[in-house]
Amino acid sequence: MSELHHSCPALFISAPASGHGKTTITAALARLYRSQGRRVRVFKTGPDFLDPMVLEQASGQPVVNLDLWLGGEDHCRRQVALAAAEADVLLVEGVMGLYDGEPSSADLAQLLGIPVVAVINARGMGQTIGALAQGLLAYRPELKFAGVLANGVASPRHAQMLRQGLRNARPSVPLLTGLQRDMQFALPERHLGLVAAPEIADLDARLDAVAERMSSTSLATLPDPVDFGTPPPERDFARLLAGKTIAVARDLAFSFIYTANLELLQQMGASLAFFSPLADDPLPPCDAVWLPGGYPELYLATLQAAQVTQSGLRAHAAAGKPLYAECGGMLFLLDSIVGQDGSSGQMCGVLPGQATVQPRLQGLGYQTLKLNLPGAVGEHLRCHTFHYSRAVVGAQFMARGERLFDSSEGEVVYRQQQVTASYLHAYFRSAPRTVAALLGGAVA
Repeated sequence: MSELHHSCPALFISAPASGHGKTTITAALARLYRSQGRRVRVFKTGPDFLDPMVLEQASGQPVVNLDLWLGGEDHCRRQVALAAAEADVLLVEGVMGLYDGEPSSADLAQLLGIPVVAVINARGMGQTIGALAQGLLAYRPELKFAGVLANGVASPRHAQMLRQGLRNARPSVPLLTGLQRDMQFALPERHLGLVAAPEIADLDARLDAVAERMSSTSLATLPDPVDFGTPPPERDFARLLAGKTIAVARDLAFSFIYTANLELLQQMGASLAFFSPLADDPLPPCDAVWLPGGYPELYLATLQAAQVTQSGLRAHAAAGKPLYAECGGMLFLLDSIVGQDGSSGQMCGVLPGQATVQPRLQGLGYQTLKLNLPGAVGEHLRCHTFHYSRAVVGAQFMARGERLFDSSEGEVVYRQQQVTASYLHAYFRSAPRTVAALLGGAVA
């Protein structure tokens, strides 16, 4: 690896809270810079699967999650430094509010040295925006700030009031731009996240429109370069999956996949074969299967009709081959899923049980999982959970996740022969030997 320090213009897009428009603004900036002929790399803070899809379509480049707890400081710094070596501009979208969570978006922005753009929805607000911006700056003075982007500006007079409030802040805060209300292109949401990018038919038109409006603002000019230093060295992962082919479900129903997880499997020597249950693909010839999470409850009729895929999964499990299922993937293995509207679909029946989608969130947050599988004793798999369904599963209890911030019970992990299933979404790099053991790899 070169010892040169990698530098690149960069901005960290954050806000006082969710709902201020971070993803829309980040995607619009990515599309704006891309339209200028620049190579844009975008990152998403936290364990998010949906925002990266929108950001990837906006930038035309893969979007990687940066999570200090799941991946660690060195992994985050390495990903950004490597991207800086090949990109013309970097954008990082924060998660929730700037200081929310442990670790927070502010922790990541400070680690990387990227100046923060505070996106503030100014609807119903005048000079008070100055107090809000001043509080964001004063809460952690060592954090670098680029300024405020006001969202939802009603009129030129409203913009004048916002500028006055920001000038009165101590220190004064620049208003980078104000987006008028008719310039807002709010992206549709589902539950606590966005609708998946492929489901938004006019997404490109929305992004092009708001990017065009932003082309006349100060943000059309690239920010100052940030020196990201020399990338930390990559960890040396044993090739415990050498010679193994892992079939991975990937389509609109099963799309919750960390890019880093796919890379880790390949670094351990695995070959990946993708298939689509929605398309009723036959299961590829493989040694193991990974069914990631997603929204199977939105496609009950299609998945019920996917008899080729279903029979392939049943045969795979009956043959005693490893099958690892996360959240929506676990639901697909059950006998049936009942949607929130009462509709139902017959699923694979690999695991006895039924899932029912609830009107309220049933699980959210970080959890640690210790499975003590052969060759992986002592490893702790770092995971995240987010689901609206409740499942009754008639399979053997294997383990339970441990919540990071409270003592309430974590998610159950079920095991039946070589089938392992849970609501947990795992970050594979945190416990590579455990992942290898789940997928039938060599026991080191």
